[in-house]
Amino acid sequence: MDALPESLDAAVTIPGETQSRVALSAAAVELLQKLWRRHGPLMFHQSGGCCDGSSPMCYPAGEFLTAEADILLGLFELPGCGPLEFWMSREQFNYWSHTHLTVDVVDGRGSGFSVEAPEGRRFLIRSRLVDGFAPGC
Repeated sequence: MDALPESLDAAVTIPGETQSRVALSAAAVELLQKLWRRHGPLMFHQSGGCCDGSSPMCYPAGEFLTAEADILLGLFELPGCGPLEFWMSREQFNYWSHTHLTVDVVDGRGSGFSVEAPEGRRFLIRSRLVDGFAPGC
């Protein structure tokens, strides 16, 4: 099996932008592949938290209904699985609009609604400031 890259960038989904806003660490890719085999297609939604350490929620694809109040921040092609969307509430995007987010994994229990909760691991956001993003949506 090929080694996973250090991180996997999402495809750009915000009109007018040219750089990815979100990535998955290799540990996140590995956990997502395991969860995909168990639950089928997945998606992320970040609705709260405004700093490093926030936890995005991971759901079976389509289980969390998105609407005009949400922004598709990135679209991953999860190796060996398929497309995985990363959504964020539009209100939350106001806080994160100048950052690049990386979804990582740490030990600990996540939210009971997120599919990784029983694994004893949780998804975690790591962020860095970035210049050059287009004005927010």
